[in-house]
Amino acid sequence: MLQAYLTHVRVEKRLAARTVTLYTLHLTQLSALAHQAGLGLTAVPPTQVRRWAAQMHGAGRQGRGIALVLSCWRSFYTWLGQQGWVGSNPVSDVRAPRAPKLLPKALGVDDAVQLAEFQNPDDDPWLEARDAALVELLYGSGLRVGELVGLDVRASPQAQQQGRGWIDLEAAEVHVLGKGGKRRSVPIGRQALAALQRWLHLRGGLEPSAVLSQPALFMGRNGTRLTPQSIWQRLRRRSQLAGAPTAVHPHMLRHSFASHVLQSSGDLRAVQELLGHANISTTQVYTRLDFQHLAKAYDAAHPRARQKKASRRSVDLPGAEPAPPESPAATEAEPEG
Repeated sequence: MLQAYLTHVRVEKRLAARTVTLYTLHLTQLSALAHQAGLGLTAVPPTQVRRWAAQMHGAGRQGRGIALVLSCWRSFYTWLGQQGWVGSNPVSDVRAPRAPKLLPKALGVDDAVQLAEFQNPDDDPWLEARDAALVELLYGSGLRVGELVGLDVRASPQAQQQGRGWIDLEAAEVHVLGKGGKRRSVPIGRQALAALQRWLHLRGGLEPSAVLSQPALFMGRNGTRLTPQSIWQRLRRRSQLAGAPTAVHPHMLRHSFASHVLQSSGDLRAVQELLGHANISTTQVYTRLDFQHLAKAYDAAHPRARQKKASRRSVDLPGAEPAPPESPAATEAEPEG
């Protein structure tokens, strides 16, 4: 039964090999649990599935991991129902424990500026100019990495038709196609504009045919558009060379952009528009990050706060477990967007 289902997902659904491996592990676990409970796979009741989920949670497994296991089991029982082997799906109404909504990771203002201003004289000037421009654009305009790699040098009918974005140096704007197919325009700051102009001056250093045939703003030495993975790798390397306190990834710069603009302006709606969030609730996470920044400043500076620092708790998002009294720092994670 299990092997028939795994063949189904591998051959008919064509799931990735890694996914099939995970399904095999999760279903082997299900079979072992059912055997221990003295149940056949087709006779497992919802109450037993809830008990197993609670046991996984009690053993320290995170809500997201439990949700993945339950999703596998749910798909398996859906398939069994389609085969006529079960009358109902015992996993259909079972949900994993809700994972806490945690704060995004963002650089401090000084660290972000240090990274943006970093220059590597030992690198190839062509690569250095390109990497400096993409850092300035990620931090200066708050772009997603997918939006960044989709940018062309200029507007064109092909860019419009194929859902790509472009830069307009004269208007100092970047036009991107965000989530949900929504286009938006974001200002390009003075420093980012200067970095882009330096990059475009050197970009033509490739073979003329490669430059003319490639509309991408950011490309590799081989003349092809950069991928998100290559930008992750270059940014991680650059942040380490710049002495950043942590390895930086593209979305961290987007979080930093949002947090720093909100700290300076206090205009949540403007930040929502700049980020391209459809719902203001997605943007509101940065108000929590801003308050955490203020709370840390208060703890460090106010004499009454210093006396009772151990009694202060961090500010968590709704649904997050409060930090213990001796640990005022909130755990960080990335929100959607």
